[in-house]
Amino acid sequence: MTVRIGVIGTGMIGQDHIRRLTEVVTGTRVTAVFDIDTARAERVAAPVGARALASGREVIEAADVDAVVVTSWGPTHAEHVLGAIAAGKPVFCEKPLATEAADCLKIIEAEQAHGSRLVQVGFMRRYDAGYRQMKEVLASGAIGEPLMVHCAHRNATSGENYTSEMAAQDTAVHEIDVLRWLLDDEIRSVQVVTPRRTRKRPEHLRDPQIMLFETAAGVRIDLEVFVNCQYGYDIQCETVGEDGTVRLPDPAAVAVRSSGTVSTAVLPDWKGRFENAFDTEFREWTRAVAKGAEPTGPSAWDGYAATVITGALVEALESGAIVRVDALEKRPAFYDGERR
Repeated sequence: MTVRIGVIGTGMIGQDHIRRLTEVVTGTRVTAVFDIDTARAERVAAPVGARALASGREVIEAADVDAVVVTSWGPTHAEHVLGAIAAGKPVFCEKPLATEAADCLKIIEAEQAHGSRLVQVGFMRRYDAGYRQMKEVLASGAIGEPLMVHCAHRNATSGENYTSEMAAQDTAVHEIDVLRWLLDDEIRSVQVVTPRRTRKRPEHLRDPQIMLFETAAGVRIDLEVFVNCQYGYDIQCETVGEDGTVRLPDPAAVAVRSSGTVSTAVLPDWKGRFENAFDTEFREWTRAVAKGAEPTGPSAWDGYAATVITGALVEALESGAIVRVDALEKRPAFYDGERR
């Protein structure tokens, strides 16, 4: 069976997913697209034999669309995801699921009313080989009960449009999801500490930031977000347990010995670092769609949790206080057993 896919949003990430669904993933075909920029939608659609339609609703309701990929502007995500649920079609939504927690709850309610999972949120780190190996080690009990996690998320530079709040909403959100999944635990409180600011940042930006979390089980997490580190794209994660530690491996790279030094390259951005994870994510999602099975990846509840926690981080950044996260205490039974 060929899974026919409609894509809503043909910007950078939308184009990359269309390429992936056309050239990398087998058994899929992009049949319809929509973008607010009509000319761009037509330009992207033509090479893959898709139609550029007049609205996201038309894409969702098209007879030749079996599943929907939402890669549009964040504030439009809820509308399109709810439309896909109403049509009974599986929907893959890039993060955020919605920019407001209330809209995430509407999606959760609509999906539960439908009676089975239709929504998957695009947190690709769960599909990275290194993180999956970490998950296996933690699940095996090889390092005992987790006590602490140390993380870093560094980008070489940020643009002028990058804001202090985006450190949580656009950057740390990936760690938030993958840490909830790795630990199978919920974050209960957050705090943000701002050390001395780098001179390499835009003037308005608080960079770096140190984000502190405590989970329901009492695990303490520190996350350094530094988006103007200059030297490259660097993702680090180490879990310290009662009996040992497990650390995320650096991307494979040759070691060069020259002029009295040994060096390895640092990747410049996220595309190269998580390319394989994106590919695996879509292979697994489309395989489930083809079988008529529920998706096994990040759920609407995970999307809601990420929105709630990043909102608490923004509040903590402004207030300097420890902010409790109480909204996640009662996960619906509908989403039990989703983490694997």
